[in-house]
Amino acid sequence: MSTLTRAHLTEKLHTEVGLSQSECANLLEAVLERVASTLEAGESVKISGFATFAVRQKGQRIGRNPKTLAEVPILPRRVVTFRPSQTLKARVNHATPLREDEEEED
Repeated sequence: MSTLTRAHLTEKLHTEVGLSQSECANLLEAVLERVASTLEAGESVKISGFATFAVRQKGQRIGRNPKTLAEVPILPRRVVTFRPSQTLKARVNHATPLREDEEEED
C-alpha cells in the first residue's frame, strides 16, 4: 500500500494535462489552499462525485487516560468531517457507480 502525495498528484497532472511541473505544483497548491481556507472559514466543500468536507463543532467532554485511568477534560474544538459521495462509495466497494445525474444529494 502506498501513500498518494502532492508529488504524485503533481506528476499525474503534468502527465495528463501537459502543463509544466511547476505550473502543476502551483495549481495543486492553489486548490488545496482554497479547500483549507474555505474549511477554516467554517464552510463546507463539495467535490461532486467525490466527497463533501465539512467543519463540525465538538463540545467539551471528559475523557480518560487509558494508561492511568485518570479523567481528563477534552476541550471544545472544531473537526473536519469527510463524507464520501455515492460514486466514491461504489468505486471503493467495486460496485457499479451511479451516474452523476443519479447521485443522491449530500
